[in-house]
Amino acid sequence: MCGRYSYFMPELDMSIRSQAIRAAHVRARYNIAPMSAAFMVRSEDSLPVACTALWGLIPSLAKDAKIAASCINARSETAAEKPAFRSAFKKRRCLIPADGFFEWERRDKVKLPWRFVRPDGSPFFFAGLWEAWHPPTAPESCIETFTILTTTPNAVVAPIHDRMPVILDASGADRWLAEPDAS
Repeated sequence: MCGRYSYFMPELDMSIRSQAIRAAHVRARYNIAPMSAAFMVRSEDSLPVACTALWGLIPSLAKDAKIAASCINARSETAAEKPAFRSAFKKRRCLIPADGFFEWERRDKVKLPWRFVRPDGSPFFFAGLWEAWHPPTAPESCIETFTILTTTPNAVVAPIHDRMPVILDASGADRWLAEPDAS
């Protein structure tokens, strides 16, 4: 599970998405929490577009927004089949820029935070899904939300937590955004 992450790198120079990111004038965020507005990159007309959305996916058919708190992460192994994520997995993929993420180690009754970064400190993308939700009581309004996909941990994260975000390099990010258009 990814419960917090950070993004405070001045540059994220990964393929053509870097233009969208620079255009968004992203400000440094040292502790991005669920249910807060955060930056993402999605594809519109095959071009990367930078925007903000709330972290905590609200499925398009949800009756109210309360589900968002339980949809901050989606298991990558089952997202394509789960009703909450299925539609977004097919049609609405996004990238969430980050330079670190936090996991908590439980020691007795204490939770210790660990921040994970790349060895060279460079930024990266999480694989994500996004939705546009129209509240039933105000269908003319729209709330855009996203979730971060998780996977089994690598050797560095495994001693601390049993899940970690899906991290993409530049070519993986290109493929992730392009796949919904290919299907």
